[in-house]
Amino acid sequence: MRASVGDHVHMHGVTSTEGQHTGEIVEVRGAEDGPPYVVRFPNGQERLIYPGPDTVVEPRNPVD
Repeated sequence: MRASVGDHVHMHGVTSTEGQHTGEIVEVRGAEDGPPYVVRFPNGQERLIYPGPDTVVEPRNPVD
């Protein structure tokens, strides 16, 4: 998995929709754009994450 600052991550719940979270990548700490990532969630909380197979990266929209 590769990501850049500004991309969004979507972590899906394994057993229910209550476990779904979306946040913005604010820092990439891994080599070659790999994990771990520091993610800021809508409530302002930031966490270091190591994405699992239930995580999807959505690239940020390029500026025109």
